[in-house]
Amino acid sequence: MITQSEKEKDLGTPSPNPLNSTVETETVTLTINHKQVTAPKGTTVMRAAAEAGIDIPKLCATDCLTPLGGCRMCLVEIEGRRGTPASCTTLVEENMKVETATDKIVKLRKNIMELYLSDHEFACLTCYANGSCDLQKVAGDLGIINVKWDTNGKKDHAIDRYDRSNPYFVLNRAKCISCYKCVRACTEVQGQSALSIEMRGFDSRITTSTKLFIDSNCVSCGKCVEVCPTASLMEKSVIKYGQPNKIIDSTCAYCGVGCGIQVHVNENSNHIIKVTPLKSTKSNRGHQCVKGRFAYDYNESKDRILKPMIRESIKDEWQEVTHEEAVAFTAKKLLAIQKKHGSEAIGGVCSSRTTAEEIYLVQKMLRTALKTNNIDNCARRCHSPTGYGLNQTLGTSAGTQDFDSIEDVDTFLICGANPTEAHPVVGSKIKQRVKKGAKLIIIDPREIELVRSPEIQAETHIQLDPGTNVAVLNSLAHVIVKENLHNKEYMKDKLDKTFVKDYLEFITKDEHSPENVAKIANVSADDLYKAGRLYATSENSSIFYGLGVTEHEHGSDGVMALANLAMLTGNLGRSGVGINPLRGQNNVQGACDMGAYPDTTVGYQKVTDEKVNKKFEKLWNTTLAKKEGLKLPEMLDSAIDGKFKAMFIQGEDFVQSEANVNHVIKALENMDFVLLLDQFMNETAPYAHVVFPATTFLEKDGVFINAERRINRVRQAVHSKIEKQEWQTISDISTALGYEMSYDHPSEIWDEIATLSDDFSGVSYAKLDEVGSVQWPCNKDNPNGTNIMHVEKINRKGGGALQQVSYIPSSTITDKNFPLVLMTGRDLMHYNVGTHTRRTHNMRWHDKDVLLINPFDAKRLQLMEKELVKISSEFGNTNIEVMITRRIKPGTVFTTFHHPEVNINFVTSDKADKNTKCPDFKNIAVNIEKIPS
Repeated sequence: MITQSEKEKDLGTPSPNPLNSTVETETVTLTINHKQVTAPKGTTVMRAAAEAGIDIPKLCATDCLTPLGGCRMCLVEIEGRRGTPASCTTLVEENMKVETATDKIVKLRKNIMELYLSDHEFACLTCYANGSCDLQKVAGDLGIINVKWDTNGKKDHAIDRYDRSNPYFVLNRAKCISCYKCVRACTEVQGQSALSIEMRGFDSRITTSTKLFIDSNCVSCGKCVEVCPTASLMEKSVIKYGQPNKIIDSTCAYCGVGCGIQVHVNENSNHIIKVTPLKSTKSNRGHQCVKGRFAYDYNESKDRILKPMIRESIKDEWQEVTHEEAVAFTAKKLLAIQKKHGSEAIGGVCSSRTTAEEIYLVQKMLRTALKTNNIDNCARRCHSPTGYGLNQTLGTSAGTQDFDSIEDVDTFLICGANPTEAHPVVGSKIKQRVKKGAKLIIIDPREIELVRSPEIQAETHIQLDPGTNVAVLNSLAHVIVKENLHNKEYMKDKLDKTFVKDYLEFITKDEHSPENVAKIANVSADDLYKAGRLYATSENSSIFYGLGVTEHEHGSDGVMALANLAMLTGNLGRSGVGINPLRGQNNVQGACDMGAYPDTTVGYQKVTDEKVNKKFEKLWNTTLAKKEGLKLPEMLDSAIDGKFKAMFIQGEDFVQSEANVNHVIKALENMDFVLLLDQFMNETAPYAHVVFPATTFLEKDGVFINAERRINRVRQAVHSKIEKQEWQTISDISTALGYEMSYDHPSEIWDEIATLSDDFSGVSYAKLDEVGSVQWPCNKDNPNGTNIMHVEKINRKGGGALQQVSYIPSSTITDKNFPLVLMTGRDLMHYNVGTHTRRTHNMRWHDKDVLLINPFDAKRLQLMEKELVKISSEFGNTNIEVMITRRIKPGTVFTTFHHPEVNINFVTSDKADKNTKCPDFKNIAVNIEKIPS
């Protein structure tokens, strides 16, 4: 059943209340149209009226933008005041008396509207915005049928009227009413300033920094399209398919920000018309990026797997079979392997792109039906050091804050993350906060956008050599302690005293001094001093980090070094501070929370704990394996050794995503049985024996858990193209294996999860439908969830634990054979291995992976822009095109990993973090050779 939602109401102007304010707001009482209204002080008359159910016409106002008062449609009369002020810029006052629709006001509005219409096409019946146009609605409400002004000679914007260059939307300048909403949205919400209006009067027109949208600095977030009151900016999907007739609230399935969305569909054709952001979802507050806003066409891709397929050998052709036949085939193979080789020869990997309920069922099936703890998820290769490092220091394997906390940050320390590319909505929030005065410390080998852009300038950019994170972070801690900038009172109250003395002695050693570390990391000692002082002395300092910290040989040490900084300075437990891992995939936090790990089950409960086992065995009515299972890299190594025989792969593409692909392929080829549950035949499919089709997030119900620990509902928006939902397929396989699973709806699965972990015990679908979302832990002690962790005390038993993490040089050493260091990462337009985004128009911007190289190295190697080169390491090689840029540090090169044609992971290393076996994707010694023409 698909549950319909309502379009969110636009209250005209923003709320006057700060997001995280705990101070009770003073209110005023006024009268609007003879109705008594109470509103917070600082509220505009327009918003107060809207909240009271009184509609005031508007064209330039919207509740996500600062009021402009430009369109003059919202004029009102106020007793005792001269003139007719704009309600969007007039604040409420005690005992104010407002009239919104007197004869005088209506006459003025009609005159103004007729002026607008005199420069606007009269083509409502054939306009794509017919029925959803603000101009049309206001004109209709005013009863305007004819325009008294002569429009025959008006300028029709025939010159450059259309800009169709953007693959997702069209600009039609003839329909523009110069309300400035698009310009303001681009600046105030996205922070891009890609749009402006040139000329004046009838000659005014929207313009970009270049002739066409596609060539400008526009990032296609779609906010301009969303706020446009006419059809001047319009989605091409609406032009093609018409207006939607149903809206469903859901959650974006791209990165770990977890943006709330409204999916607009035509229920008759079962087609998605457009996607818009939800204002009520706290993770994104009404904003989106290009992926979440537009890149959903993969749902309709002809490449979708729609039927199960099987084959005896990977050399055989695929046979399309029924669901029942594929389930029976799978059970037969797995049971035979279990009987012959034992349960330790079987394992599985859960997808971080699917729902928490589906992840939970995969790990449950493996533990119950197949008696193995050989379970892992994609966090192994990205954020497993986060789980380890934060658990060791703070006692909880997750970020400490909510994204609203950004509004209170005074100094950002951004380490190994590129938010504007990989987590664009958070990136936009950071940009807006910096524009209001917050400071930026960037620690990254690359010059990311936040280092320097037209409106943003970092206080300092520590452009360290790859692999030296721990040395640099220890150096900042050294400065803080040596200069007596640490928060002694906080440390006394909140930290584990058994760690403090030894840590302070450790960190004040000369080896951690900026002068020494400057030589190690190839940075300025002055910058290290500056960063340490700024972080420690700002009232609210907040850490944001990403895969540039975790995907290293010493990634977990890097996480602990960051946590040390927060604990030393007391930057925990309140809004505007904390340590915030920017999770890569939409449900990677959820995959970890759901127990898709070899050592922990739901809620990070140890599989070796006798009490935990008894609890799970009682609820699941079976016996369980008592020892830790294999991590994913260990499963692959065991397969090469001939011991590991079968793998259940849920929505992962190892042959493109894992490091050292040659090693991965050899492991897969050595297995007797590989099952793939996915939406597409990916690069791993050639090594599979059975493929089950999977649903997209648009076709199912469930929850995602984002980087804030926020549990968000996913709701089915369109009818599924395949016979079975994923949870049904997993249940059927488990039942065929001998452990019966039977559910009627994903809500029942979630209810089971909530009984197993106290962190989720207060969460139900009903609660999420009521409040929108909650952040775990949500239980009897925290019935409304937990926005900010470690408030009264740090969760770890005994208090926060400062960890002595010494800098250990990377085992990756450049030499004459491999003189450059390769780093990999993401591009704004793509997501992970591009399984989804490569099947959308995002390919228009990024159709291949390219190698970024500094001009110094390009000159030394005699390389030209767009030249094809061979890049090689001790692990493998591939060919790739060169792009020359000064944003890359000499001696390093960078590329993305979105396209299988290049598949840079043939080059990446099998070196890994010692504690978690997370691969080192950020520090690979490589050589580059020109390819003879």
